[in-house]
Amino acid sequence: MMCFNNPNFGVRTMTNGRSVSFFLLVLHMVVLVSHDSFAQSKKDTTIILISNITVQLEATQALNDLYDFKFDQAEKQMRWFKQKYVWHPLPYFMLGLSEWWKIMPNTKETKYDDRFLAYMDSAIFVAENLYKKNPEYKIEAAFFLAAAHGFKGRLYADEERRNWRKAAVQGKAALNYLEVCRQKENLSPELLFGDALYNYFSVWVPENYPSLRPLLWFFRKGDKQLGLKQLKEVSYNAFYTRTEAMVWLMRIMNSYENDQVRAFQVSEYLFQTYPNNPYFHRFYARMLYSRGMYPELEKESQRILTLIDSAKFGYEATSGRYAAFYLGQFYDFKKKDEQAKKYYLLSVKFAEQIGATESGYYLYSLNALGEIYERQGNKAEAKKYFTSVKKKAGRKDEAFKDAKRRLKKLEKSD
Repeated sequence: MMCFNNPNFGVRTMTNGRSVSFFLLVLHMVVLVSHDSFAQSKKDTTIILISNITVQLEATQALNDLYDFKFDQAEKQMRWFKQKYVWHPLPYFMLGLSEWWKIMPNTKETKYDDRFLAYMDSAIFVAENLYKKNPEYKIEAAFFLAAAHGFKGRLYADEERRNWRKAAVQGKAALNYLEVCRQKENLSPELLFGDALYNYFSVWVPENYPSLRPLLWFFRKGDKQLGLKQLKEVSYNAFYTRTEAMVWLMRIMNSYENDQVRAFQVSEYLFQTYPNNPYFHRFYARMLYSRGMYPELEKESQRILTLIDSAKFGYEATSGRYAAFYLGQFYDFKKKDEQAKKYYLLSVKFAEQIGATESGYYLYSLNALGEIYERQGNKAEAKKYFTSVKKKAGRKDEAFKDAKRRLKKLEKSD
């Protein structure tokens, strides 16, 4: 039985189109506003929201509810913000962020797109008004303009939407406003977030996709190590952007920096802090798998499947194919063939439900089923699964090569 300790084995080589979405990760900035950048005004219509400690606490609770998938509670508070601060982009942006996290567990789901885009467009409209008519709030308005345009660009660049023209337009606008934000010296942790992502990915992208280097010729040069340092500072010290920074730090450490210890620490913190968030739950399970923490992995994978069965919001086939595969591996290691087959088949079922039939989890589940049947002496079933892998996998995939090798072995033994 093959053991796949690389947590990224399910990610196929990207086409040029998909790699553009990595460039647009640079634009994903959730900079809500700096709490130390502006003075309190005496006029109620010009209060800087984040300088008010009461608003800080209220906004924090709303965001905590959002990240914990308590959307009704979060949005109730956000709508109150919108009623009280109709002139400010913050409430519109937060409502858009709420829709974004409804998309996060399964980006193939598009039913939240229209509401997400509408809220981000509202945040842009209100922020543009603030930007043009109130010069003293130029930096604050630019935060929201960069963030809203960046989020829209990331959605359009998603491989399920693939609207590259719209993604490029939004990305250009986000970068322009990011440069406005950088005009402020001594950036606070909140302001550093967008700069951190730009510094990291503007170097990472051309390093890993040389064909995209010409796209970056007209942009300022980044600094990957500085970007990592900035991102860590934001995750430690920021007030509003801390959680989003930790999400990116977790993903970067796991997928690009090969720092599994740090990635696990962040994933554990996020899961423990927001136990109802299915995205954090499955990432934590993924880290348990990559670190070989099998007792904990069995517990959390079973829990994920139970939550899917109970139709808990956000728990669906994407999380299911992860959890079922991990359980298949767990019982395979224990030589409990029937239980292993049950969960590999379930992983295959979940993958087919969401059209993820090119993913490693799907292909290796099929290969594992073939191996079990081969081990049990059922050559016909084994050939069926190995042949299925050959049909569905790319010729350069390890799964394809393994299936081809095993089929040859079976044919020789006939």
